[in-house]
Amino acid sequence: MRFDVVSVLPGMFAALTGHGVIGRALGRGIAEVRLWNPRDFARDVHHSVDDRPYGGGPGMVMKFAPLRLATLAIREEVPTTQVTLLSPQGRRVDQGLIRELAQRPGMVLVCGRYEGIDERWIQSYVDEEVSIGDYVLSGGELAAMVLMDAVIRLLPGTLGDADSAQQDSYMDGLLDHPHYTRPEEVEGRQVPKVLLSGDHEVIRRWRLQQALGRTWMRRPDLLAERRLNPEERRLLDEFIQAQTDA
Repeated sequence: MRFDVVSVLPGMFAALTGHGVIGRALGRGIAEVRLWNPRDFARDVHHSVDDRPYGGGPGMVMKFAPLRLATLAIREEVPTTQVTLLSPQGRRVDQGLIRELAQRPGMVLVCGRYEGIDERWIQSYVDEEVSIGDYVLSGGELAAMVLMDAVIRLLPGTLGDADSAQQDSYMDGLLDHPHYTRPEEVEGRQVPKVLLSGDHEVIRRWRLQQALGRTWMRRPDLLAERRLNPEERRLLDEFIQAQTDA
């Protein structure tokens, strides 16, 4: 099984690939890991992969172009492999999902960093998002290593005893709103006009509504545990009505 991993910190993966059961499995050819650094695909002199977010706010957002070029380079080598983004907004990883993934010939794992990733790259190139839990990490590298470890140990020949894997056991918050950074248009997709308005209160409400709406659509169990204030309830009702009318 081949893993193509996109990360701005590829050196972190030595902790997985060079040690223990997984390191031995890689050495025996049971699995293969290829590392791709988006900085290698950045075209500016500084090889920058992030920029300031439209609409203001803290942190930086990963840029569209370096991730796009990295994705296309991988697809030239493995055109049929799905692109998986490690994201707290994705499907929760459990042993059932790990078993599904272990049946694939390969995976492209993308590790986010900074405040987020330009939403247009996610819309254009990501096939699925997966999450290892409802908490925040500094980046997707640790999550990718958790996923890879869990999948590789199920591959035939990884464990000394073929039955070992079969005997294993198995913040009060919202999902994030979409993020966008420069340029203003890519592949026909525009940054939402509200983020260009300069009206910070309007932007705040839009972001809150998007977060509520995404949580309602993707993780309704989180909303069940949250007491919405009047503003949140109104924004969520408006979002649901817009979905109904669409």
